[in-house]
Amino acid sequence: MTVYLPIMLDCHGQRCLVVGGGIIAQRKVEGLLEAGAAVTVVSPSLTSLLAELEKKDLLIWHNREFAPGDTRGAFLVYAASNDHAVNLEVAGEARSLGIPVNVASQAEAGNFITPGVLRRGRLTVAVSTSGAGPGVTAGIRDLLAETLGEEYGPYLEFLHFMRTEIKRRESSPEIRSRLLRKLGGLDVLNEMREGTFIEWDSESVDSWIAHHREE
Repeated sequence: MTVYLPIMLDCHGQRCLVVGGGIIAQRKVEGLLEAGAAVTVVSPSLTSLLAELEKKDLLIWHNREFAPGDTRGAFLVYAASNDHAVNLEVAGEARSLGIPVNVASQAEAGNFITPGVLRRGRLTVAVSTSGAGPGVTAGIRDLLAETLGEEYGPYLEFLHFMRTEIKRRESSPEIRSRLLRKLGGLDVLNEMREGTFIEWDSESVDSWIAHHREE
């Protein structure tokens, strides 16, 4: 069994290539666009959604079959056509150029796989069965979605805001560390879950920091 290294990759503004224009390719494109990638699609046809994205200039479309050299300069490559031989050709070229490639029709032909993803604002949870069962992956992701509710989005925004304020206002590493530990003990998540949380203003932040900085 191949053991994959979990990694969160910054694709923002990076040129990513998707070979194929069907439903599988569409899912790859949607994930890349969500991550802010600059997407190029090579395919003689597109799904209606991909065609709409191309009309909105959200991706670049080369209306033709894959040609040698198409992967050159790409940050990531997805071989997602409905032709297994073409996918292997794409994978071979990408690997020869040292470009990470995912092969939809045969995972072992590539060198990375795309996990099932659950997002809650700043929270990203990735689930993978190492290719054993995409349906199982989706089921596990759905189970996690029941546990990790929508409240995690605003909760993590609150934590980020408070961590930023603490670091901005306190120069002492010792006091910063103390306040950050106290921050983790706040019952804000449950308050957000129950709908009783009241947004903190600057005065609330000042008061909380003053109260806990010397404890």
